[in-house]
Amino acid sequence: MATTSSWRTPVVVLAAGTLILILSFGVRTSFGIFLEPISSDLGWGRESFAFALALQNLLWGACQPVAGALADRWGAGRVVVVCAVLYIVGLLVMAWSGTPLGMTMGAGVVIGVALSGTAFPVILAVIGRSVPENKRSLFLGLGAAGGSTGQLIMVPLAQGLLSSFDWVTALIWLAVLTSMMVPLAAAMAGRPGGSADAPAREQKLGEAVREAGGHRGFLLLNAGFFVCGFHVMFIATH
Repeated sequence: MATTSSWRTPVVVLAAGTLILILSFGVRTSFGIFLEPISSDLGWGRESFAFALALQNLLWGACQPVAGALADRWGAGRVVVVCAVLYIVGLLVMAWSGTPLGMTMGAGVVIGVALSGTAFPVILAVIGRSVPENKRSLFLGLGAAGGSTGQLIMVPLAQGLLSSFDWVTALIWLAVLTSMMVPLAAAMAGRPGGSADAPAREQKLGEAVREAGGHRGFLLLNAGFFVCGFHVMFIATH
């Protein structure tokens, strides 16, 4: 278990991590309700916005190992801060974009990269390290379940913003809400450390990828999440 400062107790880490996941995953899930107003207002076919979100998901997955490696090397808190800022920038680019290319860069590229450091893998790794092994499953379950409620919280909130304002203003308000991830990242600070039952071991990225690729459980888990992510995001977008 990694050493933490006195105020970063496991409960604080769990609460902060869950709030980051609610904001990150919740805002991302709400993008589907922007498809119609953006496409109609800017006179695009729906494929322009849908392509941006498809690219977002691909980049999120492709950049996830890099975000994890950077979090191990430089600390998860720093990675969360950088990716949270990217998330804010991506939302603002979306809001002020007048072309499909601009939307693809904001919603697709920038937010796709941002999600790699503010979504489940990096955050749950910190939550898992904050507690002893006998409590790890409980805390990971609470963090994952709590973070998943983001779609139940943020989608109605985003719909309320769309009902009260235009889609540009709604995206700006989402950027303001997303900025809360920056101070919350303080609870994610620190690098992985060893413990009596699990000594720290330096491992290169290539070694980690080869080890994971040779683990049947890891491959099955990824196959399941690939199917889940494909149809859930397709339905959520359209």
